[in-house]
This record gives sequence, C-alpha cells and structure tokens, in this order.
Amino acid sequence: MLDIQRLARKNVRELKPYSCARDEYNGDTGIFLDANENSIGSVLNIDLNRYPDPRQIELKARIAAIKGSTMDRLFLGNGSDEVIDLLIRAFCEPADDKIMILPPTYGMYKVAADINNVALVEVLLTPAFQIDTVSVLRNTDSVKLIFICSPNNPTSNCLRESDIQKILENFIGLVIIDEAYIDFAPEHSWLPKLNQYPNLVIMQTFSKAWGLASIRLGMAFADSQIIELLTKIKYPYNVNGATQQLALEALSYVDKKNDLVAQILTEREALIKQLKNLKIVKTVYPSDANFVLVKFQGAKKVFDFLIDKQIIVRDRSNVIRCEESLRITVGTAEENKTLINTLKIYRG
Repeated sequence: MLDIQRLARKNVRELKPYSCARDEYNGDTGIFLDANENSIGSVLNIDLNRYPDPRQIELKARIAAIKGSTMDRLFLGNGSDEVIDLLIRAFCEPADDKIMILPPTYGMYKVAADINNVALVEVLLTPAFQIDTVSVLRNTDSVKLIFICSPNNPTSNCLRESDIQKILENFIGLVIIDEAYIDFAPEHSWLPKLNQYPNLVIMQTFSKAWGLASIRLGMAFADSQIIELLTKIKYPYNVNGATQQLALEALSYVDKKNDLVAQILTEREALIKQLKNLKIVKTVYPSDANFVLVKFQGAKKVFDFLIDKQIIVRDRSNVIRCEESLRITVGTAEENKTLINTLKIYRG
C-alpha cells in the first residue's frame, strides 16, 4: 500500500507554509489594507494593483468542472515546469532519492532533477518508442518518481496503456503522466482512472491545444494528499492575476479549442503525406501530437539549410534513438506549404 505522507520528504510533511495576507480573509469585497499593495491603482490604469487569488478558487472550479475532477485534486502551476520542480522537491531527498525518466523524452525532467540534486535513473524506450516495463520495474531502487510523457516528446507517439498500468500497479512511488499533447491523440486521458491509482499524477497544460503558451499555466491532477503537499510548498502567488483572468475567459471557448485541434489534425495529416513524398526523408514517425518526428538523410545539413531560409525546426539528432531526426511542429497551411517547397529545393 502506498503511504503518500511517508513517501513525502520529512521536512515537507512538517513544514509550516507561508501565510500570505489573502489567506486570512476569504471574501471578495472590502477595504483591503492588509497586503501593502498600491491602493491608489496601477500605472496601466487596469485592475492589476491587487495580488491575485493564491488559491485560484474560481479558476480551479471551472477547470475541475470541465475536466470532470474536483478542486481538491487539482493544482495549478506557472507552466507544467513548476509542477515538475515541485513534485521533485516535495518527494525527493537531495543526494539520496532518485527519479526515473524514459529517454528520449522531455528534457525538463532531467533539468529539474539536476537543479534539486536528485539522481536520475534512465531506462530507454524500445526502438519502437515504447516502454521497456521489465527494465523499468527492475531499476526502481531509491526511485520516488517515474515521469512518463504520453504522447511523448520528441517521438510524438502515445505509450501503451497496458505498460503504464503495469507500472502503476507494481511501483511504490508516484507515476507522473505528462499529457501535454493529449488533445491531439486518439487515446483518452488517464483522468477518469485517477480514483483507481493513489500514486497517479496527471499533468496537462494550456500551452498546446488551448493555444495559450504565453500565459504559462500548467495543471496537475492527483490524490488530494499530493495536491496538499504541492500547495504547501508553492510560492503564494504562483499563478498571476492576468493568467487567471485570461484562462477563465478561455474556458468559455471549449468549442473553439476543439476547432483549433481539428484544424491542426487536418494539417498534420497533410504535412505527413507531403513529407513522405520527399526523397531526403527516410522516415516519418507516427504522430499523436501537434508535431512530427522526421528522419532525414543528413539531418544537420537539412536543419542548417532551413535555418538559412528562416524556417526554424528542432534538431533532435543528438538525442538517443532520434539520430538524424528533426522535430517539426505542425504549422499553418501556408507555413507547411513553405516548409515543403523549401525542402524540395534542398540539394545537400
């Protein structure tokens, strides 16, 4: 049985969190003379002179309703990167505990571990970009967290549900599924299964499908005990007021978000088809995301050629299992057309 409190760091369990001014009064109206704000106003003549709600109550209520969750199982962060950092800080003793990642995968898991002086266990995905569950479960000594990106970045594919389920059922620690790209995938989110697994953490974001990368808003769904620990150690006003306002407005446009996703999926299929017709393309890997991983003949030269034409893609050639590959985000119809036409004139 998983004891979340024992899994957490002792100093975090015993920590008395900082109490900000807004923690002492839950009302929305009144004469606010408690937080040393500029009571006169803002230089921008808009309502930004007050600190934002540190609990993000209104925003959490809307998100929870849309996602079919509850507020006590939802944490909001300054992008998903904050969630990654807080999970490591809450559960991993520096220079003692470890996290596990499954390369090739999102680079911030390793960066956050390095910042927090937490050791890394790396278990490679198979050549087909799937989980080697035997190796994962064989190498969990001192591992507190396993990060699984699905759909995976940079390979763009979903990882098999049965493999993730096996890890969830056999690992005494937290399994974090990063679903940043789940809106573009045929597979469903793990959110409906949250009740089944107390060690499951699901990360999602407003950056991709919602088209709100600039406002930096990430979500984590988990057992209420995990959410409570993250809330205890976060900075008081980690999600700024402008972000909360814009996210609330965006949540009124779920249909528009779905339309954007549909457009990206249409463009993705068209882009894949055209890439496969190019002689310099060796492989276009199947995609469940808003990008594709493409193996080229001489990827670095192709990358430099595109840069020279002011077409910026991501060179993943130095990433294990992604040799000679470029990661290409699905652009607008016009951008994709320009990319393909430029690749057609490439001569190496």
